[in-house]
Amino acid sequence: MKSLCILGLGYVGLPTASLFATAGLKVTGVDTSPHVVRSLKDGFVHIEEAGLNTVVTAALASGNLVVEARPVEADAFIICVPTPVRADHTMDDGAIRSAAESLISVLKPGNLVVLESTVSPGTTRNFLIPILEKSGLKAGENLHVAYCPERVLPGHVLRELIQNDRIIGATDETSGRITRELYSKVVEGNIAVTDSTTAELSKLMENTYRDVNIALANEFSEICNHLGADAREVFRLANRHPRVKILSPGPGVGGHCIPVDPWFLVEACPDLCRLIRTAREVNDGRPAQVVQRLRQIVGNPPGRKISLLGLTYKPDVDDVRDSPAIHVMELLKQAEYGLGLYDPHVKRSPFELHGLIPALESTDCIVILTDHSEFKFLDPRQIASVVRSKHVLDTRGSLDASRWAAEGFTVHRF
Repeated sequence: MKSLCILGLGYVGLPTASLFATAGLKVTGVDTSPHVVRSLKDGFVHIEEAGLNTVVTAALASGNLVVEARPVEADAFIICVPTPVRADHTMDDGAIRSAAESLISVLKPGNLVVLESTVSPGTTRNFLIPILEKSGLKAGENLHVAYCPERVLPGHVLRELIQNDRIIGATDETSGRITRELYSKVVEGNIAVTDSTTAELSKLMENTYRDVNIALANEFSEICNHLGADAREVFRLANRHPRVKILSPGPGVGGHCIPVDPWFLVEACPDLCRLIRTAREVNDGRPAQVVQRLRQIVGNPPGRKISLLGLTYKPDVDDVRDSPAIHVMELLKQAEYGLGLYDPHVKRSPFELHGLIPALESTDCIVILTDHSEFKFLDPRQIASVVRSKHVLDTRGSLDASRWAAEGFTVHRF
């Protein structure tokens, strides 16, 4: 297998394309966004991710990676497009449909098509394959199809694409063997082969497990707040038990996976997902609880300013997709609070960002919504000279409260 076409050059597709290109394959990266295609052709990497700029630049310079707006003929195709959830909590399959339909005219006998996007169980066999077979090819005969979900942590994507174990959900034995051979070119972790539905469920259950445990931590945190206890101290002591690992509470869950994937299980088995549905509701309700807490600290508008530090859903990345910080911002805007917004990692956004000091000037409360590394080094003495009221709501537990208290701040935990 010498040539590869990757559809979707986002947070997973672009790193994947660059790794295969540096492994020696001829890779065509495809994206429907003119901005993405134009930026990459000009040598500009549109994603902030550790090490990615170096790898993509090298892949482009070598000629092994080229970027186009439409798929071209290749030995294998990998689909890495988004699968958001609709307002009714069902999977939006529009991007997968468009990607699959764009392949119909370029598929040839012996091709491999791999779906990496997180999907509802049964999507590969019942949705993707029927579209691909409109090419005249037959899955399991002269067309090979598999599902291989990504498992990456933003900020460490390249390392995890290489080192993490992978699951291949094959639709037949030959497809499994060919897909394993392809991914073995870049993956150092173990590669397990199973059927496509089992692989789809495995990915969904990985993220649902995390969502449920985060919801438990968030609910425990509310119990502690109600009873006047420091939740993080309670968790620290409880976690001394060798079989207990309570996660850290926060302002909610964000990103393209954890807030989305559990709904695909609910869609598939609505009567069997009571706990999963409740966990989603708990985590989705956290931004409103942040706003309620802020009302208690600073009072109601008008004439109140709140400064939000950190708008991404994870530390030290530029990804604001479904970030709870964005939901907090929107709720505060609706309530007509004055806002100062600062995030050192977000360069392009639809909302107005400020520098650190302008964001903090004359504020009534500072809110830490993302635990970026930079925030640990904020100078409370300097900040004390520009704020109106010395209140900090630390939703991530990332600040040294005693250091801030020494400068007259009240640090509120969440």
